[in-house]
Amino acid sequence: MRKPQMKSLILATVLAAAFATPSFSAEPIRGKWRAPGGGIVQVSTCGGNYCATVISGRHKGKAVGRMAGSGGTYEGEVTDPRDDRTYSGSATVSKTELELTGCALKVFCKTQVWTRI
Repeated sequence: MRKPQMKSLILATVLAAAFATPSFSAEPIRGKWRAPGGGIVQVSTCGGNYCATVISGRHKGKAVGRMAGSGGTYEGEVTDPRDDRTYSGSATVSKTELELTGCALKVFCKTQVWTRI
């Protein structure tokens, strides 16, 4: 291969690697998650925070969380879509799992583990 063609190939490879979309978003919490009941939840940015909305299943369209944070650790509010009650919440992300905890009065807590899809 001639030098100009080789340089073009190298440049194309570098650019492709730089702009490739990884299998998960830059911020670990962003993306689609499967909740224990089988519903799918989309977490995306909203006004500087991260909002979780059910996109499939019985509670489709309901907002179920609003969190702030970065690097895999987040805090905010979670909403139970069955009764629309909102609780203080936290979330941690580790590879393909999101551990979401909601607490009433910071004493009575429930944790769910969601799986990235």
